[in-house]
Amino acid sequence: MKKIEGGVTAARGFRAIGIAAGIKKDKKDMAMLYSQVPCRAAGTFTTNIVKAAPVKWDQEIVYHQKTAQAVVMNSGVANACTGAEGYGYCLETAKTAADLLGIQANQVLTASTGVIGRQLPMDLIRQGISTMVPLLSDTAAAGTLAAEAIMTTDTVKKEIAVSVELGGKTVTIGGMSKGAGMIHPNMCTMLAFVTTDAAISQELLQRALSADVKDTYNMISVDGDTSTNDTCLLLANGLAGNPEITEENEDYRTFAAALNYVNTWLAKHMAADGEGATALFEVKVVGAKSKEQAVTLSKSIVTSSLVKAAIYGHDANWGRILCAMGYSGAKFDPEQVDLYFESRAGRIKIIENGVDTGYSEEEATKILSEKEVTAIADVKMGEAAATAWGCDLTHEYVSINADYRS
Repeated sequence: MKKIEGGVTAARGFRAIGIAAGIKKDKKDMAMLYSQVPCRAAGTFTTNIVKAAPVKWDQEIVYHQKTAQAVVMNSGVANACTGAEGYGYCLETAKTAADLLGIQANQVLTASTGVIGRQLPMDLIRQGISTMVPLLSDTAAAGTLAAEAIMTTDTVKKEIAVSVELGGKTVTIGGMSKGAGMIHPNMCTMLAFVTTDAAISQELLQRALSADVKDTYNMISVDGDTSTNDTCLLLANGLAGNPEITEENEDYRTFAAALNYVNTWLAKHMAADGEGATALFEVKVVGAKSKEQAVTLSKSIVTSSLVKAAIYGHDANWGRILCAMGYSGAKFDPEQVDLYFESRAGRIKIIENGVDTGYSEEEATKILSEKEVTAIADVKMGEAAATAWGCDLTHEYVSINADYRS
């Protein structure tokens, strides 16, 4: 596998664009993704009972149509809690794009992010689609414009592409995502769009994505809030010309590994770009009895507000971590736990068998002052492990969310 330049336009046959349509003031706020041929489509969506209209629209296409050729995205307005009118706007969006692209409305997926409860400004949406269609391009720059247009409180665009060899053919997987707040495990306001020119059955495409989400997007948390709009879409158009993957063979495993790399990269960069964040906080639980136990413990640590505040203060307050493990619901012996902190500045053992090691506070603070910090908890019960990602909790997070609609 090789990391290459680009994002969603890196794979053959995909075009994209991002523009300022006027939904937000002086910012790019609409994007489009298009494949020159129909794609096998897979998706995973929010587990929140309150689902935005675009989520319901996309679920209908992914679960029942199973192919798609375009995605229309907007930021600024979430089209969530908008009733039948909001769902109707998804249909209108899809029809507008379909007419201009020469495809069917049920081949057009939609995605929205922004303020909940507001109806889409359809005059701007229609005009935005009309503007974007002639501008669609397969260049890396066009993909970047799309990645920028889906941002809300994100501070940086998030895009990546990789290539692998499948059946003697070079296959590309590219992706972009957005998410900085309302991010919590179980499909987090997270939007992710992944494209590939691999030839793979819809069943295996969905299987690969559903399995991978568990170890990537579902293992990040910024603030404990699971959004109404979380969507991850994976489109495969088959233009790489590899023998179609129809069983879980070596090519499938290679494809799944590359997909995992892309999704992990996007997930980690969303966590690092959490609203107001100054550091990516990674939590590894090792020596667990089962994967389920490791996942539960790592999520409990990474979502603890007190732990996140300690990371912001560069404070090796290990009692908060042990406490978060203790209320997680997972069974373990606290008197067997070893805990380490590590970063580019070094590695330090904080507790051994549940007891303070007498570590240097100065050294610990130095390690915790880096942009990426890892906590490693060894529960000494088995061979299972899990990794979760989050960020520190800062004053700026409160400021951003206090003024979000202002």
